[in-house]
Amino acid sequence: MAKGFYVSKLAAVFGILFCIAAVSTVIALAIVYAQEKANNNDLLNPSETTTTSGISSSSSSTTTPSDGPWHKYRLPKTLKPYHYDVRLRPVLQLNAQRLYAFHGISEVFFTCNEATSLVIIHSNKLNFTTTPTLRDSAGKPLSVSKVDIVLVTQYLVLHAVNPLEVGKNYSVYTEFDGELADDLAGFYRSEYVEDGETKRIATTQMAATDARKAFPCFDEPAMKATFNITIIHKRDYVALSNMNPIRHNNIIVDRDIWTETVFAKTVKMSTYLVAFVVSQFSSVGDPANSTNRAVRIWGRKKAIEDENQGEYALSITKPILDYFEEYYNTTYPLPKSDQVALPDFSAGAMENWGLITYRETALLFDPAVSSIGNKERVATVVAHELAHQWFGNLVTIRWWNDMWLNEGFASYVEYLGADKAEPSWNIKDLIVLNDVYRVMAVDALVSSHPLTSKEEEVNTPDEINQLFDAISYSKGASVIRMLSSFLSEEVFVKGLGTYLKTFEYDNTVYSDLWTHLQAAVDATSQSLDLPQPVANIMDTWVLQMGFPVVTIDTTTGLVTQKHFLLDSDSTVTRPSEFSYTWIVPMSYSKNASLGNYWLQTSTATVNEFQIHTNEWLLANINVTGYYRVNYDDGNWNKLIAQLEADHTNIPVINRAQIIDDAFNLARAKVVNTRRALDTTRYLWKDAEYMPWQAALSSLNFFKQMFDRSEVYGPMGKYMKQQVRPLFEYFKNMTGNFTTRPESLTDHIHPNLRSAVYCTAVAHGGEAEWNFLWEKFVESDIAQESDKRRAALACSRETWILNRLLEYSLNTSKIRRQDAVSTINSVCSNVIGQSLGWDFVRAKWKTIVNELGGSTFSFRNILHQVTLRFSTDFDLQQLEQFKFDNQESGFGTAAQSLEQAIEKTKANIRWVNENKEMVLNWFKDAIKSENI
Repeated sequence: MAKGFYVSKLAAVFGILFCIAAVSTVIALAIVYAQEKANNNDLLNPSETTTTSGISSSSSSTTTPSDGPWHKYRLPKTLKPYHYDVRLRPVLQLNAQRLYAFHGISEVFFTCNEATSLVIIHSNKLNFTTTPTLRDSAGKPLSVSKVDIVLVTQYLVLHAVNPLEVGKNYSVYTEFDGELADDLAGFYRSEYVEDGETKRIATTQMAATDARKAFPCFDEPAMKATFNITIIHKRDYVALSNMNPIRHNNIIVDRDIWTETVFAKTVKMSTYLVAFVVSQFSSVGDPANSTNRAVRIWGRKKAIEDENQGEYALSITKPILDYFEEYYNTTYPLPKSDQVALPDFSAGAMENWGLITYRETALLFDPAVSSIGNKERVATVVAHELAHQWFGNLVTIRWWNDMWLNEGFASYVEYLGADKAEPSWNIKDLIVLNDVYRVMAVDALVSSHPLTSKEEEVNTPDEINQLFDAISYSKGASVIRMLSSFLSEEVFVKGLGTYLKTFEYDNTVYSDLWTHLQAAVDATSQSLDLPQPVANIMDTWVLQMGFPVVTIDTTTGLVTQKHFLLDSDSTVTRPSEFSYTWIVPMSYSKNASLGNYWLQTSTATVNEFQIHTNEWLLANINVTGYYRVNYDDGNWNKLIAQLEADHTNIPVINRAQIIDDAFNLARAKVVNTRRALDTTRYLWKDAEYMPWQAALSSLNFFKQMFDRSEVYGPMGKYMKQQVRPLFEYFKNMTGNFTTRPESLTDHIHPNLRSAVYCTAVAHGGEAEWNFLWEKFVESDIAQESDKRRAALACSRETWILNRLLEYSLNTSKIRRQDAVSTINSVCSNVIGQSLGWDFVRAKWKTIVNELGGSTFSFRNILHQVTLRFSTDFDLQQLEQFKFDNQESGFGTAAQSLEQAIEKTKANIRWVNENKEMVLNWFKDAIKSENI
């Protein structure tokens, strides 16, 4: 699954450069169920725990977990499913109760592994129109004493009169209705307007725990089975699912002719990968034939047929699929790959096997209005989801505690797949900025968490969904990249291939991968010189949170490692069996020669790390290791002097590393802040993207801390001074910004829409804002809509920003999927930050109810709204907010709240200690620089 939010790196860079140069600032729905009757049976209207069709209730709201296995969130291991027959009919018109509904018939077949009288399967928000039936292998109904629904754990429980026998097969047959809500979860409804007509879609988002909202199922990743899917729909709609349709039948429903689309039986797969889409979409691509698989891009008819927005994704899908077949040494296991752009979607994309679903911004691309950053987004997300077709779908984690392995791996190889599609971009290097440094900001907190945890620590849907965070995606990608680097790509790929072959259509735990990689190491003739087995090395990175700062004293050769914490005064309460010591693969450059060293202890003396007077040492070449590097003062001075004398002698990635490490070490009080600022002095003569992006990201923290103080004026002047030569360079290179640069990482793109829109709104009033709002409303290109919506938050009028905040929770004005990012955009505006904070506090219960369970970006809302918090009063308000909302809770944002409190405390300390020095440094830098 791709991340649910995105800001173009190129757009962000230009936006920051543009604005700093000008010394200015850029700024569960409460669901009610009703029934559309399919027959005359009474409906089940569940309370805490209820029974169907008059059978007496077995429990109440006072039940305790000890009363039975139905009060545990994990399924018992007594039953194992092997097949489902699922037949669904979505009705995309309002029923008599003014609701959209779907009708379903499902039968799940399973084997009894342990004798039991209980059949427990997942079911959530389904209304059963007949009493669920337990059947034997011949289809004969078996006696059931009662049938319960347990709301807390989302179970359907059948109590068999006679125990089920070990080794025998059984099934549960159900008929049910569900609401086709717009909550972006399970089987849900999406809408769009085309040619003045509102059109509706029935689509799915089953991950992580919402297949149970579409049909009763054993909704855990290890419970793999095959599926026969049948969708009944109006004749002017098209139905898609994981497999190709095998036949279409005309059937009569309520005296009207509907189409019954029957799909081929799926391969063995997890419930969270089941998908179906019913729409009036068009497609571009080729159907399957005897020599090739079908690859098609689906979307709104106008976008696909008239504007050709699916062409780019289509052009890169086949080469990426071909590349991954070679990379994994495994043929793509399905006969087709459909990719669908949805107007409403909670995540960035979802890797449903054979039917990948996307936000429109992550799949559709219009070269007339979309930026190169939009194009990069499409390439990397498509590669990410295609990577999952093997790693995650073919071989699946046993339980969600190892979710990082799925998402971290895909987040790493998405760069390899995108590089195959766009080899001129040099995109593989960007993982350092996009993932390594991004996640280090989170992993440097005591409120971080290890990549993996014990299975029993992850149970509830909220606990599962909290794991879809930067640690799982970006730290996972970072450590897998490090692993591939020290093993070599050849050995890594060989071990990966045997891992996939051994566990295809099955489930694993993360250590299974280590076993296969170790076998590849043992079988290679290469001299890898690993200090310990792969499992021992990697467990230090997987089982404990955080990462080390490695300090090298080049005068003595002494090298040490220590757990790096943003707030050096904080106390780590999470114990570690490794005592926060890592087995660190170190690469270094000395006298233009490269070397490697394994640091296995907290302290060591390495003669090779000693240097002479005229030398400098650089460690962690190309930032392949997941750690920061500190040096003695002498070596820091030499590195900075080298940057100013001839920066090209230091690799581009390491120029970014020197800046990013220095600023973060300064925030943690490992080096002084003056040292960090000194690393930016040379930038006026560096035209490369990565060092500038590292500097801008680091200085963005200064902007957040000081854009309301006297520091901001001198800071803006200094940045204008540094940026001017870069501006002139790209002005000349692009013919006064009329020629598009070929490289992805050339900074300035001729499409300056984001900057123009934001500047116009910021310097305009109500009329300008209303004009852009109308343009936003009428836009049918998602990437363009995103630019306009973000620019609406650039206003300097508080009442206008408040109006936009109110709009964010009105789904008739702003799509539910965009609510959080709209609030975040307002909070990024220095004028809107306090407004956003007040809004979030006042509306928190509503925000949790409407967005907490349906929007993957929800967990980020407290991070963004508190970015500028740096005073004792800010901290007091934040802690009061935590206290006031303990009852309603924080859902998947709970960990984000703890991180916000920790960061606020660190910000207070840092500002108090550094404000005066920073002010004086910028004043002196303006005077002293002659460029």
